[in-house]
Amino acid sequence: MALPTLTPEQRQAALAKAAETRAARAKLLADVRSGAITFKELLERDDEIAKRIKVSQALRALPGVGSVKAAQLMERADVDEARRLGGLGAQQRRKLIEATTR
Repeated sequence: MALPTLTPEQRQAALAKAAETRAARAKLLADVRSGAITFKELLERDDEIAKRIKVSQALRALPGVGSVKAAQLMERADVDEARRLGGLGAQQRRKLIEATTR
């Protein structure tokens, strides 16, 4: 399927919307990093911004969790490395919450 041809105004609007979404996602991850939002609260959010965050990104936002530990936590919870928060099942959410609250 070919991409539609956008007018310069439509292109600018799309770029602005994408930048706004990235900024909102970054703020949400910064809130997790600072402790203003817990990992459990992040998983319970029902907005599109939270749903589109990759699980690995969300785990790495936690204090003391880097790439290796995030990969280990995801493997224990049977979560694919490309999975986003919105695509997690109930069991995967439960396993990740248990693993991050210890």
